[in-house]
Amino acid sequence: MFVDKAKVYVKGGDGGDGLIAFRRELYVPDGGPAGGDGGKGGDVIFRVDEGLRTLIDFRYQKHFKAPRGEKGGPKGQHGANAEDLIVRVPPGTVVIDDGTKEVIADLVRHGQEVVVARGGRGGRGNMRFATPANPAPYIAEKGEEGEERWVVLELKLLADVGLIGFPNVGKSTLLSVVSAAKPKIGAYHFTTLTPNLGVVDVGDGRSFVMADLPGLIEGAHMGIGLGHEFLRHVERTKVLLHVVDMAGTEGRDPFDDWLKINEELRLYNEKLAGRPQIVVANKMDLPEAENHLRTFREKLAEISPGTEVYPVSAVSKDGVQQLIYRAADLLDTVSETPSVDETPETEDRKIYRYEKPDKMEYTIRRENDTFVIESPGIEKMVKRINFSTDDAVRRFANMMRKMGIDEALRKKGAKDGHYVRIGDFEFEFVEYE
Repeated sequence: MFVDKAKVYVKGGDGGDGLIAFRRELYVPDGGPAGGDGGKGGDVIFRVDEGLRTLIDFRYQKHFKAPRGEKGGPKGQHGANAEDLIVRVPPGTVVIDDGTKEVIADLVRHGQEVVVARGGRGGRGNMRFATPANPAPYIAEKGEEGEERWVVLELKLLADVGLIGFPNVGKSTLLSVVSAAKPKIGAYHFTTLTPNLGVVDVGDGRSFVMADLPGLIEGAHMGIGLGHEFLRHVERTKVLLHVVDMAGTEGRDPFDDWLKINEELRLYNEKLAGRPQIVVANKMDLPEAENHLRTFREKLAEISPGTEVYPVSAVSKDGVQQLIYRAADLLDTVSETPSVDETPETEDRKIYRYEKPDKMEYTIRRENDTFVIESPGIEKMVKRINFSTDDAVRRFANMMRKMGIDEALRKKGAKDGHYVRIGDFEFEFVEYE
């Protein structure tokens, strides 16, 4: 089964919690704090594996969660960092953030990686909070939560040459003739519903990968039929072989077919209009093909005089070898696989980062007797505080005062007995004299 699109959930591992501990060695009175930091959570990494050709694995597994870091240990021991979760994807995979629709990465080379969800930082142990005023703090942080998101994976086949054209013009037959591929062939529209790949041996020591891309129809750029499912694969091919039914067996005009398909390509992606293209005048063994070819060449010379036309018959193989030689020669002049991104990826490892909510800007709104503080940065900070000790509660109260939140709550009308909510954490507002 060929699967070229999938939606999956990824989550980086949470950081390990910091530890509250104290030295207990013999002859060392009042040894002081000795709680170590927690380890970092694992990242979720997509890595290209050239042995894969489809996204079928993501149909059965849609959730990928990296392990969390270990807790800090006594005697200042740092908790172990968690191992990263490596997820293998085929070459040509485009990773898109489902929320923002931003392209995270365009993965084309074997071994190329992208970190799509980073693991959280480990929490600090009580060693890190010792001060002259509080040399033995009962304070330790929880580990930071790992990043999480839904991503869409789109596979755009990596092929050197792509066969395009209306349904039933002979693309699958041509692929079966020039390679060992065995595509489904039939005398009806959309016989091919998924792309087929074949390796073409030119015969002079050269070879290339050819893709039989399912037939396009008018309106494909708007998603009519299976337009977008087909067109995404065209983006990857270096050279296009535009197969035209020159005999007009279905009553259509060959030149009109050529115009319509090129217009669909242009409307879908302007760059495709400049992709190297050879017109394959197929079915030349049938009546009327020669007359149509003469008319086709005359019209083509008026609007695109540089476009090459190769008359062939995929059934009898006439002219096929000359076409393959020319396609190979044209490939030699093309540099590299087209990229989806405007700036092609050059590094073998990339890290995708959220906009960090580190700024402590906040807003306060009132819901009856509850005051709600909204701030991604403050919510993130509160999640890391372990409120099980008095020292941690006092530290939190001091932070609220230093940030001016206490005063802002008073101005909003907060008094003793009112509740304050930050994310999932709720506490009672108390006035200190």
